[in-house]
Amino acid sequence: MIDSHCHLNYIEKSGSVADMVANAIDNGVHTIINIGTDLQSSEISVAYAKEYDAVFAAVGVHPSDANHSSDEVLAKIKAMTSEKKVVAVGEIGLDYYRDHSPRDVQRKVFKQQLEMAVEVKLPIVIHTREAFDDTYEIVKDYAFDLPGGVFHCFPGTVEEAQKVFDLGFVISVGGIITYKNATMADVAREVPLEKLLLETDSPFLTPVPYRGKTNRPALVKHVYKHLADIRQIDVGEVEKTVDRTVQKLFKLVETFGD
Repeated sequence: MIDSHCHLNYIEKSGSVADMVANAIDNGVHTIINIGTDLQSSEISVAYAKEYDAVFAAVGVHPSDANHSSDEVLAKIKAMTSEKKVVAVGEIGLDYYRDHSPRDVQRKVFKQQLEMAVEVKLPIVIHTREAFDDTYEIVKDYAFDLPGGVFHCFPGTVEEAQKVFDLGFVISVGGIITYKNATMADVAREVPLEKLLLETDSPFLTPVPYRGKTNRPALVKHVYKHLADIRQIDVGEVEKTVDRTVQKLFKLVETFGD
């Protein structure tokens, strides 16, 4: 199993990263993609990737932190993309729900990082919340120059997911699919299995039966199991298909390289 999106640096308050990684491995999780949201967390993400064999890094500026971005910050993040275990630019995008950064600033920083990803030839990890239309309109101008991307914790409909697939991108879902009456579960049931990634978004969005507690990569197994249940297929099929999609997107296996 693979946790395709987590924030280990946010979980440190609940226990050591070493223990979190070991616990994930003990629960069948062989790969963890740790996601940066600003300069500091991106630096930490790279450090974790160097320290733990199972961990790979994404680096980028989250839309909520766009107001703190600058040419200097983006230059430092770009430099990190040359690190061997940095596999994506992200988490980048738009967040019109929290609006922690002005929307025009969010859009500017998003486009700057899309241009960066095109230049360094890395896939992107997209955050979009109450901003799908604007996110899509911006991404589509870059999509065919990028080596892929994922709309993480996908908040949209099946029809919106199809628009993402038409760009050559995939979507990811997490613990929300285990919640009662979750629209995300309906989307996860209907879209092609090979277009799905699974994640925890640790320490957030903890799956049932641990909802209310701190999420961690080991709990991605409950997302795999629930996806298998709602699609009425074997969890082994989910694991084989989803993990291959993650490995292909982030070029984690040599045979998937250029």
